[in-house]
Amino acid sequence: MKEIRLHGRGGLGSVKAAEVLVYAAVKEGKYGNSIPFFGFERQGAPVTAFLKISDTPIRAKNRVNNPDIVMVLDPTIMNAVDVFEGMKENSTLVLNTKQNINEIKVPNAVKTVALIDATAIALDILGKSITNTVMLGAFCRVTGLVDLEFVSEKVEELWGKKNVKAMEEGFESANVYNL
Repeated sequence: MKEIRLHGRGGLGSVKAAEVLVYAAVKEGKYGNSIPFFGFERQGAPVTAFLKISDTPIRAKNRVNNPDIVMVLDPTIMNAVDVFEGMKENSTLVLNTKQNINEIKVPNAVKTVALIDATAIALDILGKSITNTVMLGAFCRVTGLVDLEFVSEKVEELWGKKNVKAMEEGFESANVYNL
């Protein structure tokens, strides 16, 4: 089982991104569940979504304390939340940032990092800084955990073809580093 934690802010689509990943996993014949966690329910407030994907049934419906993968949809959240808390050995980080790999400090447990300026891509393609679809593309590229085709199917159903384009750009533009 892979445990995933998404960090974002209200309005960026973190919860919906987790739901899309579960949809894609189930379409592939896997099992998945997602659990959102809201502090203050308002736009811009920190939001965390927890997600599990497995080849076998998932019984526990609890938060993810020790993630294999962390996805950060808004880099400013790192000033308010320890996104690295509890990360497992050999974990993966998918980060929306303008910074390059030499400017990012990650714990030794993190072995794979995908960096992408999802905000710039979202602004360019969608005209707004909602980064979830761009980050879904980067997630698919770095993890290979779910099939991009199934993610694309759900993204188009929920948000339309422009968001599919944003997701595809996220897939193509993610810079992946093995540390």
